[in-house]
Amino acid sequence: MIVGTLVLQLRLPGCHSLKEKRHAIRGTVERLRRGIGVSIAEVGDNDLWGNATIGCACVGNSQAQTGGLLDAVLRAFDEHPEVEVE
Repeated sequence: MIVGTLVLQLRLPGCHSLKEKRHAIRGTVERLRRGIGVSIAEVGDNDLWGNATIGCACVGNSQAQTGGLLDAVLRAFDEHPEVEVE
C-alpha cells in the first residue's frame, strides 16, 4: 500500500471575499473528490481571501498509481482559470 500526499499553495487574485474564494475552489475540489477518488480539503489560509492551502491524499497499489492521481489534482488546479498554483 502506497500513500500519496500533496499540499498546494494557491493564489486567487480575483477574489475579494471569502464567498468568492469558496466559489472559486469548491467546484474543482468536489470534481476531484468524486471523479478520481482523492481526499481533498482546504487545510490552511482559511481566513485569507486571496490565498488557499489545499491538502490532498490518496492510497494506491503502486507509486505510479498514486503519483498519477496527484498529478491529475495538480493539472486540475493548473487548468483552473481563477487559480494560480504557487
